Amino acid sequence: MRIAVVGGGVIGASCAHFLARSGASVTLYTESELASEASGRSLSWLNAAGPWPDHYFHLRMAGIDRYRTLLSQHPDIDWIRFDGGIFCSDEQEIRQWHQAERAHGYDSHIYDAGQIAALEPCVNPQALSSKVMVNPGEGWVSLPALIDWLIAGFKTEGGELCCDAGKTLPLTDEQGAVRGIRSARYGEAAFDKVIIACGAETPAIAAELGFPLPDGNVLSMVAWSQPQARLPRKVFNTPRVALRPHPGQALAIDHSWYADQITQDEAGRWTVPESVLTSLFAEADHLLHPDAPLQVAGYKAGWKPVPADGFPVLGELPGAPGAWVAYTHSGATLGLIIGELLSLEVLSGARHPMLAAFRPERFQA
Repeated sequence: MRIAVVGGGVIGASCAHFLARSGASVTLYTESELASEASGRSLSWLNAAGPWPDHYFHLRMAGIDRYRTLLSQHPDIDWIRFDGGIFCSDEQEIRQWHQAERAHGYDSHIYDAGQIAALEPCVNPQALSSKVMVNPGEGWVSLPALIDWLIAGFKTEGGELCCDAGKTLPLTDEQGAVRGIRSARYGEAAFDKVIIACGAETPAIAAELGFPLPDGNVLSMVAWSQPQARLPRKVFNTPRVALRPHPGQALAIDHSWYADQITQDEAGRWTVPESVLTSLFAEADHLLHPDAPLQVAGYKAGWKPVPADGFPVLGELPGAPGAWVAYTHSGATLGLIIGELLSLEVLSGARHPMLAAFRPERFQA
């Protein structure tokens, strides 16, 4: 069986990795470089926090489990950590989230702001809401590092990587079944099945196959700090800033309040005003009280993939036999589990029950 995977983010790399590991002949096409889009600018908080429905909660927990397994097998990895998460909001939302999490058996605790310094000495309690939720089992991953690891295994198993392929689209026969792909750089190639994991571009490609996927894609930006001597160990999500440790003794920092200020020029370059970076880093300084003000090392901006109803879209497209899609905003938490479960489906033809609620068919009406 010859399979093409289109998309060089964490979902595409994961699908390619698990398919190749199962013995399939796999070619991975990336429009430009690996991790050049959403996976290269993700806060990548590993969590199942919040009032999710059961099917989504269980999928996210399975995703976290695979990261823990990977870390247990490779304890020297420094780009996955599980040191916990801290969530700040108004007290009503804190208690709603806490109640929903406890109902799922999720490890969730409510603290007064003044108690947090004992858990995280770097934090400024005055920057927190009066009540704070702590989730000890949460963590983070550096997706570019994970993608490098997945691709190394993919190549070891004989997978073929075609980077900088340009626009890559599935080819179909007269009945709409997939018969291969065409890329701007490499031309046409025959494949038995294709997985489309192109982030925010996935709905447009699905539409070309006759199945439009409604999207709620949003603009986002993640910045990185210069190295710091003292860093928090946990992931923080507050009303004005979210942050986590980052390899190289730095911080990854983002939020959503500035999304409408992100712009793109005619050459396709994304920019944010200097005032946004100044304000965002000032919020981080207020939260952490570092020894010296945090300095910007760089940032990346662009579209974040978000399905219209907020839940992943996973499975074979109706009316396009042989074409699978993987479209989700929770690529970090779900990266490994989606690759594992979709590869099982593609190779066996049997639908996995954990993906039943996330099929593209839910948008047919």
